[in-house]
Amino acid sequence: MKRVYLIGVDLGTSGTKTILFDSLGNIVASKSAEYPLHQPKNGWAEQNADDWIDAGFATVKAVLDISGVSPGDIAGIGISGQMHGLVMLDAGGEVLRKSIIWCDQRTAEECREITQRVGEKKLIEITANPALTGFTASKILWVRKNEPDIYRKCRHILLPKDYLRYKLTGEFATEVSDASGMQLLDVKRRSWSDEVLKALDIEPALLGKVYESKDITGYVTKSAAQSTGLLEGTPVVGGAGDNAAAAVGVGVVKNGRAFTTIGTSGVVYAHTDKPIIDPQGRVHTFCCAVEDAWHVMGVTQAAGLSLQWYKRNFYPEKSYSELTKAAENVPLGANKLFNLPFLMGERTPHLDADCRGAFIGLSAIHTKDDMLRAVLEGVTYSLKDCLDILTGMGMTFSRMYACGGGGTSAFWRRMLSDVFDLPVATTKCAEGPALGAAILAAAGVGVYENVPAACDRMVQDDTLQMPDKTLGAAYTANHSFYKKLYPALKASFSDLAML
Repeated sequence: MKRVYLIGVDLGTSGTKTILFDSLGNIVASKSAEYPLHQPKNGWAEQNADDWIDAGFATVKAVLDISGVSPGDIAGIGISGQMHGLVMLDAGGEVLRKSIIWCDQRTAEECREITQRVGEKKLIEITANPALTGFTASKILWVRKNEPDIYRKCRHILLPKDYLRYKLTGEFATEVSDASGMQLLDVKRRSWSDEVLKALDIEPALLGKVYESKDITGYVTKSAAQSTGLLEGTPVVGGAGDNAAAAVGVGVVKNGRAFTTIGTSGVVYAHTDKPIIDPQGRVHTFCCAVEDAWHVMGVTQAAGLSLQWYKRNFYPEKSYSELTKAAENVPLGANKLFNLPFLMGERTPHLDADCRGAFIGLSAIHTKDDMLRAVLEGVTYSLKDCLDILTGMGMTFSRMYACGGGGTSAFWRRMLSDVFDLPVATTKCAEGPALGAAILAAAGVGVYENVPAACDRMVQDDTLQMPDKTLGAAYTANHSFYKKLYPALKASFSDLAML
């Protein structure tokens, strides 16, 4: 019997990872490529969209070369990607400017404009979220206002992974999970919102066709085949935004299941068969990668990014594994030192683009390792804020899955388990988004009947960390203090932004 293979491409913020899987979810070959993040001003974040294409094409070619698998044995390709980024193309399909990506915070004025044009209640009712600086709609309005010449030339608007899709297939398309984060989708109906587009004066023709995540959206073109080594005509499915893909990759595709990812950003994500919406807009409700299902998630803007920032400035010579070992030697509470991980503003629960990171309680006794432990605890407390909102909305969980770079740390998983008071599990494949994209491809091309059936065969549980009740009580006391810090500093953050 002929063996079947799937490719999952994970287009992230720091780099792209492409993995070749067999039909049981085993990794056959993997390759990564990095690219830079540009920050021309404080709070701005951009990337060169063609860096993604170079990385995507090169890594696809590499996994084929490394594995020796025949291109004809690749049944399908799925793409996972960082959400919310704005890619603007001209009539010839050429990029007009650098992509304004998810963590960019320049669009506070445009968010106010969106709220005024659509209406706060109506906006949440349709898009399931308030106007947020990270979302794509406000970026579109910013370009229209500040770079009118570029906007006039724009004929296509795509998300990061969908630009890679275009380069692979020639199709202008997206899918429901990623499109949910543009703030232009009717999330309950899973289609573009004519009402929002009209209110914002955005032409529907600028947007790609919306598919479900497992649907085939196009086929590899001759030119893309020549650049990647793929077979012309290989199917490319919708794929998913990074978190929706990660959910599939860890098997969070049924009610009562949830995961926490600690990547550049951090997310607490829960599956739901109904579109549950927080009227305060503190968490996001999006279409998930399973048909007729949704997810609710809280977002910490700078999770792994906080540790990356710390490493770069204090311990550039050490590995992340060495850093977490050093933090483990510091007492819980970091000797009464707290960190607010607001390096890029914050979403959940504060919805504040102006707030910034801070160390609270710093004294002459503290060391770099105390600061390191405080960073890890601050990120974990921020994620606990996300979890508390989900449980406050009536969602319940028996265990939490951990993924992302931070999820590979046994120490950080123990901290999550103790702070969340939940068992924290991992899966044997730590590459959640790439595996999720491959699973979507497997379901889309008919290797498996549907996404849950594909997960049953391709996802396997691994470790399980049980919470320590004694440590959990100490963390709970510290988290209570942590929650007092943002309200005490909120006005100062606003004043700081005006300096």
